[in-house]
Amino acid sequence: ATDGQILQEGICEAGAMASFLSAGTAYAVHGVPTIPFYVFYSIFGFQRVGDMIWSCGDMLSRGFLLGGTSGRTTLNGEGLQHEDGHSQVVANTVPNLLSYDPAFAYELAVIVRDGIRRMYQEQENVFYYITICNENYAMPPMPEGAMDGIVKGMYCYERSPRQAKGGRKANLFGSGAIMTEVLQARDLLEDLDIATDIWSVTSYNELSREGLTAERRAMFSPHRHEQPYVRQLLGDEQGVFVAASDYMKALPLSIARWVPGPFVVLGTDGYGVSESRPDLRGYFEVSAEYIAWAALASLADAGLVTDAELESAAEKFGIDRDKQNAAVSGPPDFG
Repeated sequence: ATDGQILQEGICEAGAMASFLSAGTAYAVHGVPTIPFYVFYSIFGFQRVGDMIWSCGDMLSRGFLLGGTSGRTTLNGEGLQHEDGHSQVVANTVPNLLSYDPAFAYELAVIVRDGIRRMYQEQENVFYYITICNENYAMPPMPEGAMDGIVKGMYCYERSPRQAKGGRKANLFGSGAIMTEVLQARDLLEDLDIATDIWSVTSYNELSREGLTAERRAMFSPHRHEQPYVRQLLGDEQGVFVAASDYMKALPLSIARWVPGPFVVLGTDGYGVSESRPDLRGYFEVSAEYIAWAALASLADAGLVTDAELESAAEKFGIDRDKQNAAVSGPPDFG
């Protein structure tokens, strides 16, 4: 059909990937460019048909792989088989695959539009992996001037309305499914007189690749003094930095070398479990309370928050300092 096709392939990832690969290479095989969008449970992409995704890269396929119900804590109730906290990490192993974890509808629209431009107008040999969510929350308008940062992988979503007093400043990095928790953590910190800026990270992988590429160019041309995009973006920022995502900590840690201050990373290392979203986010320490706590603990380490303030926050936020480490522990005990 000239107006598109919808293929409902059921629980058959190998067959669906074959369809994606055929459509994604039609521009070369048949001289007819098509734009395939393949939507699947995000954990059943790379983990189940990773070799076929590698083949897509090898064959210069084009199109969009969409990891639905993404994030370790978002598809609650379906346990370790379905809860994905690592597809974004694995995605970085495919050299010509661009991977994004947008939080808002406007971010997704910008990424898809730019992807169509790059693949079908500029004829670049790339394809895309985008993780998308299944949680309902309000979609804000796009901040002015955000479009370039969305594509590059990071931009300032919102500045604190207050001036930082005595260095009491936090920068929170949010992505995908955990952005709502980051925004709530901002409110908790602002209530404690901590000026808090919000940064939306749409792609740690693209930030990491750009940074390593910039360092490589600088190695061959030492006098260029080229700085990675993350360092350019954050170079003048003060305070502590906390990154939270619904993926393994390795993802944000890939940009740690270019963050200009104390950097705390929260993520979902470990197996998924069947529980409610609030319990899962508390278990993996990516809830609003643990994000705010991480910022306070980092400020306390710098001598900018008192022990009394820290103890008060621990009680207020319900922080359990003796809880299980989800990354290495056995079955959780939710009491």
